[in-house]
Amino acid sequence: MDVALGGTFDPVHDGHRRLFERAFELGDVTVGLTSDELAPKTRHVDRYVRSYDERKRDLESELEQYAAEHDREFEVRTLSEPTGIATEPQFDYLIVSPETVDGGKRINELRRERGHDPLEIVVVPHVLAEDGDIISSTRIVRGEIDEHGALTPDRDGRGKTRT
Repeated sequence: MDVALGGTFDPVHDGHRRLFERAFELGDVTVGLTSDELAPKTRHVDRYVRSYDERKRDLESELEQYAAEHDREFEVRTLSEPTGIATEPQFDYLIVSPETVDGGKRINELRRERGHDPLEIVVVPHVLAEDGDIISSTRIVRGEIDEHGALTPDRDGRGKTRT
């Protein structure tokens, strides 16, 4: 089976790792990594996003572990539009997080319009940080939590410095 997923992955965190794990359980994986042009447009907040090359290097390092563990192949491709690679006919599954389910439905609409079978959309739940809120790249970049969801020593979990 061929599995697609996409994102910016800046930085990679345990929520992403849960997506990767599920993807590699299902089959060979193709990850659409947002281009330098698309990445800022897909963020829901205004923040710096590292270059495509930096993000790709870190992503491939993560994916190698899962591919070896599951005896699967993977490929990282440039995602230049939000619906990206998943509209291509070869894929069977699309891995999404709860907030990207609607995007998955839109991809299936486009696939139908193009005469392709719809993908099975697999929703992977969020991973929660130790404060009960979701782990996100934005929270990590803000310094609230680390990549595993642990609160940083000088923060209270709401992004405020402890006094």
